[in-house]
Amino acid sequence: MADEAEMADQAETDGDPAAAETASTGLQSKASPPWRARRGMILGVAVLVMLTGFFSWRDIQVRSGERLRESMVQAGRDGVLALTTIDHQRVDEDVQRILDTSTGTFRDDFAQRADSFKDAARKAQSKSVGTVVESGFESLDGGLGRVLVAAVVMTSNRGAPEQQAKGWRTRVSVVRDGDVFKIAAVEFIP
Repeated sequence: MADEAEMADQAETDGDPAAAETASTGLQSKASPPWRARRGMILGVAVLVMLTGFFSWRDIQVRSGERLRESMVQAGRDGVLALTTIDHQRVDEDVQRILDTSTGTFRDDFAQRADSFKDAARKAQSKSVGTVVESGFESLDGGLGRVLVAAVVMTSNRGAPEQQAKGWRTRVSVVRDGDVFKIAAVEFIP
């Protein structure tokens, strides 16, 4: 490199512009590898930033899906608890809780039968207490989620002592109603 610099200086002092240009071009071509390294580094940083952005976006998507599934499972649990916890002394509130946690035709059908349901509970002096023992997300199809809920229900009626616990295994369909999920259907699983 020192030789090329000396040649460029010599060409300049000799007054030969072509020789000076050739010598200085040789110097520039030797200086270009740092620019290539910078371009490579800039490209590497750009790729790193893009990958970081992609993985951050993906993480947000995964967490959003987890929150969605958790909300659906909680709605299924709440709905099954509302359906299985009825006390004849506060049946009006219990029925309202069922209506509040349900939507669609399921809610409409229950609302039509609510008065006869209340009368039957009062006449039998029935009391049931449900406990969810297990629940989990099954599937999502469009806006309809399916949740599996297993519960144990203790029931007593007038003249009958508390009966043995009965297990319920249900598939609960949940849909978004406003900003919350509510039960839209309940299917008993044998």
